[in-house]
Amino acid sequence: MIKQILIIIFAIVAFTAISTAQVTKEENLARTAHISVTGGEDAGPSYQPNHLIDGIKGVDGQGEWAIKTHIYFWGDRDYPTIKMSWKKVQTIGKLVFYDRPALNQHIGGGELTFSDGTRMQVFSIPNDGSPKAISFPPKKVSWIQFDPTDGDGDLIGLSEMEAYTKGDKASMIQYTKTTKPVDGDWVSWVDPNIETNRGRWFFCTPGSRPFGMMAAAPYTRNKNQGGGGYNYNATDVLGFGQLHCWVLSGIDFMPTTGGIDPTLGVEGRKSAIKHEKEIIQPGYQKLFLERYKTQVEMTCTERVSFYRMTYHEKAKADLLVSLGGRLGSVTMIGAECKQVSPTRIEGKIGTTDRMWGGPSLTWVFFVIDFDKPFNQLNGWKGMNRLTNISELAMPFAPDRTKVQFERSEFVKYILTTHPDEQAGFSAAYDVNAGDVLQMKIGVSLTSIENARNNLEQECPHWNFDQVKQDAHDDWNRWLGRIQVKGGTQDQKIKFYTDLWHVLLGRHKIEDVNGDYPTYFGGKTLSTGTLKVETVDKGADGKPMHHMYNSDALWLTMWNLNILWGLGWPEMLDQFTQSWMEYAKHGGMLPRGPGSGAYTKIMGGCPATSLFTCAYQKGLLKHVDPEKAFAQMKKDHLPGGMQGVTEFYDQNGWTPTKVGEPVQWAFEDWALAQMAKKLGKEEDYAHFMKRSAGWTNYYSPKYGLLMPKDKDGNLLSDNPLSGTGWMEANSWQGTFSISHGLLTLASLMGGKDSLIKKLNFAFEQAAPSDFVFGYRDGYVSYANEPGLSNAHVFNKAGAPWLSQYWVRRVQEQAYGGVTPNTGYGGHDEDQGQMGGVSALMAMGLFSVTGTCDIEPTYEITSPIFDEVKITLDPRYYSGKEFIIKTYHNSRENRYIQSARFNGVALNKNWFYHKEFAKGGILELWLGSKPNKQWGIEGSATK
Repeated sequence: MIKQILIIIFAIVAFTAISTAQVTKEENLARTAHISVTGGEDAGPSYQPNHLIDGIKGVDGQGEWAIKTHIYFWGDRDYPTIKMSWKKVQTIGKLVFYDRPALNQHIGGGELTFSDGTRMQVFSIPNDGSPKAISFPPKKVSWIQFDPTDGDGDLIGLSEMEAYTKGDKASMIQYTKTTKPVDGDWVSWVDPNIETNRGRWFFCTPGSRPFGMMAAAPYTRNKNQGGGGYNYNATDVLGFGQLHCWVLSGIDFMPTTGGIDPTLGVEGRKSAIKHEKEIIQPGYQKLFLERYKTQVEMTCTERVSFYRMTYHEKAKADLLVSLGGRLGSVTMIGAECKQVSPTRIEGKIGTTDRMWGGPSLTWVFFVIDFDKPFNQLNGWKGMNRLTNISELAMPFAPDRTKVQFERSEFVKYILTTHPDEQAGFSAAYDVNAGDVLQMKIGVSLTSIENARNNLEQECPHWNFDQVKQDAHDDWNRWLGRIQVKGGTQDQKIKFYTDLWHVLLGRHKIEDVNGDYPTYFGGKTLSTGTLKVETVDKGADGKPMHHMYNSDALWLTMWNLNILWGLGWPEMLDQFTQSWMEYAKHGGMLPRGPGSGAYTKIMGGCPATSLFTCAYQKGLLKHVDPEKAFAQMKKDHLPGGMQGVTEFYDQNGWTPTKVGEPVQWAFEDWALAQMAKKLGKEEDYAHFMKRSAGWTNYYSPKYGLLMPKDKDGNLLSDNPLSGTGWMEANSWQGTFSISHGLLTLASLMGGKDSLIKKLNFAFEQAAPSDFVFGYRDGYVSYANEPGLSNAHVFNKAGAPWLSQYWVRRVQEQAYGGVTPNTGYGGHDEDQGQMGGVSALMAMGLFSVTGTCDIEPTYEITSPIFDEVKITLDPRYYSGKEFIIKTYHNSRENRYIQSARFNGVALNKNWFYHKEFAKGGILELWLGSKPNKQWGIEGSATK
């Protein structure tokens, strides 16, 4: 008996010990950590850092940590950094995050950094305070840092953070593409969610055709940048905007049920979504609104969005169309609409408060068709609800768009909800489970008549599936111009997403009949009233070209201009026609044409690079080169778009500035090349002289270009400072003097000195993945000014270093395929980072933007085994150009030898005229650099 009792006692003790051990293993290790937070503004005693580990979670107002963050007017915000540290090394395999339960305050996601140097991404933290677990193979660490990258609300923070030794295998995969890629179906390789958590209002727009006017998408963050628009982290859809374009938004749609009060705004009507129920791809999106038990599908033509709603419950349904208030990058005002039939609404909205300039007031006209008559039409104006209406008008004060905001006032205004500006209508229906309603929205920027014609010409039927298939086929044709084989699945997904961005960032503004808007006039050439113009038409009566809206053309010579010329040369031809049309009405070539006028964003006359490269490559088919040159020459003189002073015109440099003059110098050089080819020797001499003036900025003390005053004294003693530069610094900007690299090398003491200095910059930037904020860091591939830097080694006689650093930049800065990563996190404007990423993946580039009299392409090692570019027969005599790579791998990044059409190639470049004939470039790779390959002629091209 005693023996049995002892056995029982032993068993109890053993069980207790085991249980205790298990408890110890699963102990929340965060409780023993020290918590530190940097950044943001202290929100007071109720929201201190130690509340992150106090065990109180999911209780609004108790046991929470939060800070006040600074929100910039363009949409970015300052996020805090949270660090959890231990005195002794801990084994960690799982982290659990609890967001604050307040539904209007949300940290959406961020990046984890561990003391062992590894990093992980965190996505879609629930917005209701429920847990988000992140599991991974256990690692020994002394600290863990969490950098939020996305959020919403005034007080950003967490209710709790927990850390455990063991992870849960089920939660290790944080993000995967929802649709399976299929070879030959290039659309299936695109992942629109990539970097949406840091993206811009006008990027993730599945309701678009290539360069189409319509750019429809659901939106989850109603702001311009910093994760604006459709953001994967957000858990609620606020509405469906029809236009997500450069300085242009409008017409906000939301299908609801249950008698939602529209005067409560987007927060009162939003609905939760689950990404597991979603399909998103170019030309189509399907998602399920949990609140309304409604499946919403969306597709489009070039000027028409098409929606199909399937209801899962019997309900009173209201299709809300908001026509007032802030939407993305503009404020909608002055709405007018009326019912013209039981199934059609027609109207217009004014758009204003453009944060990047452009016309003070532009108009968007629309025609909305429903496939079934609605029971009645209701509406709202300000905070007043209207019932059984047939028309709606929301007048605005005559001086509403004439207010010249100070920057601080403007920021405050656009970040504030103004209920009195709300307006809209709702079409009411009774629906049963399984019922389907369809809706089409046709838009025009010129008139209701043209909106009606656009709708009836492009989408006269109600066959949603046919339009969806047409959109898919359209995108497949465009994406399929460049086909790749080999590489990893993630590399192919990223490549075709890059191409999608490249074909998405600019938008047509003309109607089917060729009408387009202009707003030239007034004091700034962009404050005039709407005037409708028409593009030239051919013998068949059809428009001969398109007109475009575009973000800044700034520094596109290193990305879009090159890539379009390879795969889509007609776009360079089209853009030159469009830009000359702007000049015809406004007197200048645009920098960033917005809604039919100028925004003048950034600097210089970047259209010059596009015109010059198109001319040098024989792609200027529809613009007279003499007229184009005359316009560019006018824009390069004082008073023109370039913005040069009389001092610069005479001396080739400008005191206090260095960034803009470096850009001017390249543009002057490009224009000089065109002048030379046209036989204009005097112009050639003048602009070549100007293009050499940048040498005045060289500082022997720093071996870099530095800002100086009129007497030649340095204005800064810090080469990492942005003083005098435009979104850059001396380290990033010095090597961007693409046309003067040999001179730069001479000033530095020779090519070896340049190579050593530039290589040092890349070594310094590598730990940060070559990604920094504006003006920060030695090399930054998150913004335009340094996008040519890795390819400069090719020009300096060290092509193996271009091969090495291009591969690393492509992988580290651009290789991400998650909602947090992929484009450097800062400035994927109109597909420019995507363009560089794609060119790096293909192994082609042009430091001089193919603006030479005889344009060339520099070669680096592709990440794919084969790249096939189908050549456009309207522009090129060849059928296809193929790059084949042998022995390709992550380690084998160095070119050992090459052949061009079967002949040994010992140069790291070839002529565009050879590309135009078609052929095959073959590359053999290895793990060690061949320092003898590619140096032939590299210092002279």
